[in-house]
Parts: sequence; C-alpha cells; structure tokens
Amino acid sequence: YWGQNGGEGTLTSTCESGLYQIVNIAFLSQFGGGRRPQINLAGHCDPANNGCRTVSDGIRACQRRGIKVMLSIGGGAGSYSLSSVQDARSVADYIWNNFLGGRSSSRPLGDAVLDGVDFDIEHGGAYYDALARRLSEHNRGGKKVFLSAAPQCPFPDQSLNKALSTGLFDYVWVQFYNNPQCEFNSGNPSNFRNSWNKWTSSFNAKFYVGLPASPEAAGSGYVPPQQLINQVLPFVKRSPKYGGVMLWDRFNDLKTKYSSKIKPSV
Repeated sequence: YWGQNGGEGTLTSTCESGLYQIVNIAFLSQFGGGRRPQINLAGHCDPANNGCRTVSDGIRACQRRGIKVMLSIGGGAGSYSLSSVQDARSVADYIWNNFLGGRSSSRPLGDAVLDGVDFDIEHGGAYYDALARRLSEHNRGGKKVFLSAAPQCPFPDQSLNKALSTGLFDYVWVQFYNNPQCEFNSGNPSNFRNSWNKWTSSFNAKFYVGLPASPEAAGSGYVPPQQLINQVLPFVKRSPKYGGVMLWDRFNDLKTKYSSKIKPSV
C-alpha cells in the first residue's frame, strides 16, 4: 500500500525498489450515498487543484516494470457507503471513467490507466457485490480489470463476504493484524493456521498474508521477519492458492526494510 504518508517517497521510487509486484494506491476514501468521490493521498499531493495528476508518471513507470497498480477504495478512516444497486453501479462507472479505461475530463491521477480496484472496505457492506459485478462488466473490452480485497482475518468478513462470494476477485490479502483471535502467534500458531485454511478453502483466488511492515504500523499482529520465514511461509506455501505477502505500508517498509528481509523466501 502506497499513498498514506508523504514521507514514503514517490510511486516511481516505490516500484524501482524491485520489491513489489502489486502496488495499491490508498485511498479513494469518499464515495457513494450521494457523496462527491474523493481521493486522499495524504502528504503526497492535493487532488483539489488537480495536484495529483503527476501520479500518472509513477503509474506508468510501475507498469513498464510489469508491476500492477490498483486503486484502493475505502480504508479505516474513510467516509463511504453504497445505498443501492444503482448507487454501486454509478460508483463503479465513476471509477471506470476516472481511473480505469473510461474517459473523463477530471481524472484525479491523470490519464494513466490503473490495473484494477482493491476493496479495503472496513465498515458497511451492502452492495459491494454489485460494485464488483459492474467493474467486471468492463472486462469485455480490452484490458482486464483486476479486483482485489483486504478482508480482516475473522471469517467471514462482515463487509466483504458478499462481494467475495461473487467469485470475481483475483487477489485476497487477508489482514492478519489488529485481530488477535486469528493473527500469527508463535506460541499458538493454530488460530492463524485455521484462519488461513478457512480463507483459502472458501474462495477461488490468490491469497496473500497481510501484515504490518513494522510494529508501529498496526495495533497488533507484527511478525518478525525470521519468524515469518521459519514458521509462517513454509505453512502457507503448501496451499496452491498462495500468492505472497501484503504489507501495510510502503512508509513502514522503508523504515524496517521488512520486504527486503523476507523477499527471497516469499
């Protein structure tokens, strides 16, 4: 995840690090229910005066390296909800026209075409299945619209279960943090393992272990790199649906070099 701390460097430098295969731009934090959709990139730029259009250069730089760049919608602090199927469809069309392959005079991140949409929905849950279906309808043209989701590890996720049940999601990065009942604990790994097995057996997608990149990045759930390499990765890699590790976030990863330490083992 990139976008929520101005101190994490540019999107271009994030991708030039060679550490990531997918970058989620966080967040489209306001949408639905009659709200004016709004992207929030913290200290990076101000979308109000078209100040974020230069992010297009970074998006293209990442894509040239074969890295997918997704728009993450929602987040922990956003103001968002969907009030009906029609509302979901209109939000999907807004995202298509402003961030994906559609057209609009007001594209907040400029004219680069993102690879897909990440659902980081942390409150409310109605009609996100309709949002996913509408976004997927745009696959019929040319470039595929990838869909990803960041559910909390307790299963099923209250906000995302209906959306995930559509079977349209390519990637699921389960947040194994801020949820002590299912995050990894070296003294008692069975809660984590049971949760991972439940997730991977429930949906057809690539699954990622979502973790904080530093102890400060979350309230709980940080796993030291050596523990991850020795105790978590050998277990999760047994699943044919294993995709990798998701980290919150680039800013914290820069501080700890977490991904550099684990990448050879992922």
